Amino acid sequence: MQKRAVHLQPPERDRLIALVSKGHHQANVIKRAYMLLHSDAGFKDETIAQLLFSSEDSVRRVRIRYLNEGLDAALEDRPRPGREPSLNTQQEAYLIALACSEPPAGQEHWTLELLAQRMVVDEQVEELSPETVRLTLKKTNSNLGA
Repeated sequence: MQKRAVHLQPPERDRLIALVSKGHHQANVIKRAYMLLHSDAGFKDETIAQLLFSSEDSVRRVRIRYLNEGLDAALEDRPRPGREPSLNTQQEAYLIALACSEPPAGQEHWTLELLAQRMVVDEQVEELSPETVRLTLKKTNSNLGA
């Protein structure tokens, strides 16, 4: 497999040198900038990986990303999809209102389990864990039910 070489344009090289010189960026961005600068200087991926305490695959990915997508894409992380939230904003509001309401008969206060069960009974959600209830109340600074 033949390696495609990195040939930085003078403004790109200047930008990368300024980026690594100032140190006002995240460590992974600075490391990628060094990878591109060393690659432009003719170093092999293996050598760059050793110099930067990284893997050859990381160096190769940054180099190929630069060649295919440009400098900005090579420096920055791709967005990660993440998981969909368990509750939408209306469901969160319902949960908070529920937690602020009177507890069920025979209970002194709401528990995380009771709130989760009630959300299902009230057909707000199909299922809900007490941990999701806890995290939602914590996120909204509601100290109820915790």
